[in-house]
Amino acid sequence: MALEIKICGLSTNDSIDWARGAGAGTIGLVHFPRSPRHVDLDAMATLAAHARRAAPDLAVEPARVVALTVDADDDLLAAIMAAAAPDVLQLHGHEDLARARAIESRFGVPVLKALGIADAADVGVAREWSKAGIRLLLDAKPPKEATRPGGLGRTFDWSLLTALDHDRSFMLSGGLDPDNVAEAVRLLRPGGVDVSSGVETAPGIKSRNRIAAFVAAARAADEEGAAAAAGRQRKDIEA
Repeated sequence: MALEIKICGLSTNDSIDWARGAGAGTIGLVHFPRSPRHVDLDAMATLAAHARRAAPDLAVEPARVVALTVDADDDLLAAIMAAAAPDVLQLHGHEDLARARAIESRFGVPVLKALGIADAADVGVAREWSKAGIRLLLDAKPPKEATRPGGLGRTFDWSLLTALDHDRSFMLSGGLDPDNVAEAVRLLRPGGVDVSSGVETAPGIKSRNRIAAFVAAARAADEEGAAAAAGRQRKDIEA
C-alpha cells in the first residue's frame, strides 16, 4: 500500500495545485474559525471542486478531500457535506468513539480521528480506537494552555508508536516537515503522513517549494522501505 500524503490547511487554488502537482493525493480543508487556516463553507466548496477537477497539465488524479472540524454538531457537518462533499471527515475535537461511529453512520463517509500522543497511556487509547475500526491521525498532544487542538507544529516521541500494530492504518502528524519526514517514515512505516505548518512560510501561508520537498522526501523514504521489505521477504522465501 502506497504511503498516503496529506497536505492540510490549504486555502487557495494555487496551493491545491502545488500539492497535487507534487504528488500529494489528499488535501485537507479546515473549518474552524480559530485556526489561521480556516475556510468558510463557500470557500470550502470552491476549493473542494478545484481539488477534484481534471488537470491534464498536472498529470495527476483528482485529490481526496478531507474536511477538518472540531466538535462540530450534526447541523454543521450536514452543511459541510452539502457544500464540499468531502471524502473523509476529520474529527479534531473531543469526539468519543460513539460520536465517531454515529457520524460515519449518519453521513456515510469515513472519519479520521485525531488523537494527541504524549505517553504510553495515549498509545493505549489509540489502540482501542484502532481495534474499533476507526482510522487515526496521531499528533502531538497540545499543551494545556493551548487555545486550539492539535500538536501546533510540535513533534512527539515517535518511538512510542512502535508499540502499535504495524498494519499501516494510522496517519502520522505533528511537527513533520521536509527535513524530518523521511526519518519518521523509515522508523514507523505509517499508512500516511500529514503536514500543515511544516510546509508554510507563515501561519496559513503555504510554500510551493516546501510542499514539493516534503512530498519528495516522504515518497522516497516510503519506496526505500518497501524495497527493503520486499528484499527481506525474498530472503525468507529462499531460506
